[in-house]
This record gives sequence, C-alpha cells and structure tokens, in this order.
Amino acid sequence: MEFITYEQDGFVGIITINRPKALNALNSQVLEELDATLDAVDLDATRALILTGAGDKSFVAGADIGEMSTLTKAEGEAFGKKGNDVFRKLETFPLPVIAAVNGFALGGGCEISMSCDIRICSDNAIFGQPEVGLGITPGFGGTQRLARLVGAGMAKQMIYTARNIKADEAYRIGLVNAVYPQDELMDAAKKMAAGIAMQAPIAVRNCKKAINDGLDVDMDQAIVIEEKLFGDCFETEDQRAGMGNFLEKDKEKKLKVVPFQNK
Repeated sequence: MEFITYEQDGFVGIITINRPKALNALNSQVLEELDATLDAVDLDATRALILTGAGDKSFVAGADIGEMSTLTKAEGEAFGKKGNDVFRKLETFPLPVIAAVNGFALGGGCEISMSCDIRICSDNAIFGQPEVGLGITPGFGGTQRLARLVGAGMAKQMIYTARNIKADEAYRIGLVNAVYPQDELMDAAKKMAAGIAMQAPIAVRNCKKAINDGLDVDMDQAIVIEEKLFGDCFETEDQRAGMGNFLEKDKEKKLKVVPFQNK
C-alpha cells in the first residue's frame, strides 16, 4: 500500500489516507487501496474502525482534479462508479466506522466522511461540496447523502453555492457529531471507538444494519427489518452473557437490600 496505512489498536482498526503532499486527494489508486484495505480487515479481531487523513491540514481535500480533468463522459461516469462502489462498501461495512476529520473535507472528502457512521472533527475542519465551481456535480454520493443528513434545503444551498462551511457550522446543521481541539481529535475518536468495542459485537453490527436498511424503506417494512435483526441476536453467546450478567448483578443487588422491620 502506497497511500493507505492500517493500524490495529486492540479491537479498533485505524485507516489513514496517507497522501499528504496532495492533501490526501482521492485518485484511482487511493480508491483501489482503500477497497483492498476494507477487504483485509479481520472482522473477528475488530469491532470498530476509525478513518482519518495524514497530517493536520487535510482529511481529504477531494477527488484528484488532475486525474479528472481529461476524462470523457464515459470515463467520468466510470470514475464516479469506482468512488461510489468503495464508499458504499464503507457505508455498509459490518463494523461501525468513525470519521475523524482533520482539516479540509471537500468534495470527495466530505462525501467519504458521510459514508461513515459517525463524524467528529477538529476545530480547523472545513467541509464543502465545491464541484459546481469546477463544472461538475458531486460524483461520490454527495447529492444523496448530504440531503439525507442535513435536509434537502441545506444540502441544495451548500451544493448550488459551492460554499464551504467551518466546523462550528457543520456541527450546527448536524453534519458532525462533535468538534474537538486539533490535538484531541484522535484521542476522542479512539475513546469513542473503544466504547463501541466494549459492547456486544453482534448486537452493534445488527444495529448498524437495522438503521441503514430501515432508512431505505417505509416504517412498516423497517419494523420488520428490526424484528428480524432483534431475533437474530437471541441464542448467541453475546446475548446469553449480557443478560446473564445483568440478572446476576440484579440478584446481588437485591441480596444487599436490608428489609425494613417494624418495631
């Protein structure tokens, strides 16, 4: 891997897009390496992922304009599909993924962060979909995920005007879950990921699938999806251990209670 690094920290996997000289811009090779990295994650040894960018200036500054500038219509569509396929794999990945956004998250950078389950960012983060200024549309899911996350009106405003927003506004409109000082971002991401990793892994994975799949259908169908995934948790070691521990603690608590006596 030339542009992607992977680190295993206990049950947490950390994926870093490592192309700092180009502000971590996404070209075909970066997308291919990210795709291969996701395929190589050990799902038995990992319970959460963190996605970030190398350096403190840029998470991902966007797709590589140098590569895109000479594409034909057919090649442009194929490049969009390549990005969408990888981002969709990230979005539907069995494990929760936290985007730790440090610096620029523009175009493809904003789009890849939106493919993650949770976004947190540093106070120097800048988000935007500037594609119309380049004569194109967002091509890696930006027109779809941004509207779902912040509402159609705000998404249209950001996309039509190509205006970038800072971390505080991204938090205000619900694009990110939290903002941290730059030097605290990765510690916060690791702490959140460790908190997820402490929970029952089958239940967490089923929750992700229930939420994602349920958002694509009406409520009647969504409830059925939840019922099936709820039922799927039973008879697992996680469910037996989790409920067994709760009942044991409840029993111990009751034994410590001294009954009131009338004198």
